Amino acid sequence: MKILLSYVVFLLLITNNLSAQSYNTLWIPDTLSGPTYNLIARDTFKQLTPGNQTITSAFNGNIWGPTLIFRKGEEVQMNVTNHLQDTTTVHWHGMHLPAVMDGGPHQKVPPGTIWSPYWKVTNNAGLYWYHPHLDMMAQKQLTEGLGGLIIIRDSIEASLNLPRTYGVDDIPLAITDRDFNTSNQFVEVPYGDSIMVNGTLRAEYTVPAQVVRFRILDAAIETSYRLGFSDNRPFYVITTDGGLVNDPVLMSGAAPRFLLSAGERVEILVNCTGQETSTFSLKAFNSTLPQNIPGGEHFPNGPFASFLGHTDYTILKMNVGPQTANPVTSIPKSLTNNVFPTKADFTRVLTLSDSMGVLNPPILGPNAFILNNHLFNINYIDYNIPVNRTEIWELTSTSGFAHPFHIHDVQFYILSRNGQTPQPFEQGWKDVVLVKTKETVRFITRFSDYADELHPFMFHCHIALHEDEGMMGQFVVGEPSTAINEQHSEKPDFILYPNPACDKLFIEMNDPGNSEYYVTIKNVSGRTIFMLPQPKMEHGIDINKLLPGTYFLTLTDTKYKKQITKPFIKL
Repeated sequence: MKILLSYVVFLLLITNNLSAQSYNTLWIPDTLSGPTYNLIARDTFKQLTPGNQTITSAFNGNIWGPTLIFRKGEEVQMNVTNHLQDTTTVHWHGMHLPAVMDGGPHQKVPPGTIWSPYWKVTNNAGLYWYHPHLDMMAQKQLTEGLGGLIIIRDSIEASLNLPRTYGVDDIPLAITDRDFNTSNQFVEVPYGDSIMVNGTLRAEYTVPAQVVRFRILDAAIETSYRLGFSDNRPFYVITTDGGLVNDPVLMSGAAPRFLLSAGERVEILVNCTGQETSTFSLKAFNSTLPQNIPGGEHFPNGPFASFLGHTDYTILKMNVGPQTANPVTSIPKSLTNNVFPTKADFTRVLTLSDSMGVLNPPILGPNAFILNNHLFNINYIDYNIPVNRTEIWELTSTSGFAHPFHIHDVQFYILSRNGQTPQPFEQGWKDVVLVKTKETVRFITRFSDYADELHPFMFHCHIALHEDEGMMGQFVVGEPSTAINEQHSEKPDFILYPNPACDKLFIEMNDPGNSEYYVTIKNVSGRTIFMLPQPKMEHGIDINKLLPGTYFLTLTDTKYKKQITKPFIKL
């Protein structure tokens, strides 16, 4: 049935491509600047193809959410409101931040709830993103359209002569593929038959005749894209996942290509100077991918079937227009001076494998993949890593398939692939690395701060299907030794004031000690309204959005797992 529906949609797309109106103008997401950011997730509709509207889930009304602009060194305050019918989470992919703010499977946001994490931005300038990370629901919620980009700016990047006029010569591209049924509704499958960029099908865009910067995210459920241009023009890689590389890396030759896997980001410069009125396309040259790399397979039918599998196809058509008033027309010779760790305190060995032949009997069938010989258990902590430790992680794959490995909390530097120095375009800060079949990848990273023995960070395959099926683990960063202070042996006690309250509610701790607290507010029906990780007590809690009535505030001592609940009245 899936192959029949896909074929019908495929024929419609081919028919549309034959018409003069075959392309749609690429939608550029709106931007939000801080320090306070309000994101609302809700179920909505989008007119993606003629006929029925497609049911989607979206942040702030769009299938691809607003681009958040952060500045290194500032503290950002997020207010995430869940108006979906389902529980969700929002993971700030690539961000270095406390685990309780990370938005992994543990930070569930129920329907009707506002989650308010905050953190100081310490990441380098570059491209990051946010997306749902609910356990066993990532594929579904990503398919429905939840996600958005994050751009971080810093003084080093600002000093360079780079394109940075958003939507003009600095173009965000979130690439993914989707499947539609005959009613124009998304089908939850690993591979789609239709390419979407920023939520736009058959996208085209006009770029100026100068140096253009493309910030590219592989936001696919599973597909890797072997990127290049229709005219085989050269381009320059200027960032990896975690920011600028030291010097621009020229991708040239007869057929310059760059392989981007699920969750990875790259920024490239393309020189269009003197090319006004010409056209060219960004393409996926996936016909040259081997069968064991996502997007390189070709299944004629079944849930993994896709007309795009093991083929070459257009991602974005580009029309070159006039130059802007102050064009960038040259490529910088140098970008930054990254300093990577060279000596590790510990080497940690991880295995990536197929369940078939490892687990007896195999769990979830032959298509299940596992980390460290077991499936994910949300109550099991794989590693307890001492704070301030530098580690080498050695990823050894016996799997018959390539897996994009992602770690939360830190950026890492790839030391080697099968003992060989990585290519220059991988020699930067990373948080996703594609581990190919029968390959060993070694990277080095430092767990410098945010010790928290109760709230874990995740590591997992970034193919959403594999993650949902259990190819995931978790770790905590802890103090070298932890002694319980006797003064915290009782439940924390506090005073709420003013009570009743109109605008702000303050918490006064009778014995604040050195603990950190998690605050939740529920209504009389027991529904969670606010989730406030480690709120700043001295600033009070803004309760303006609450309707008049009685509520219950629960204060949890996150270090000693003690809590107490008190009522208050909102006037």
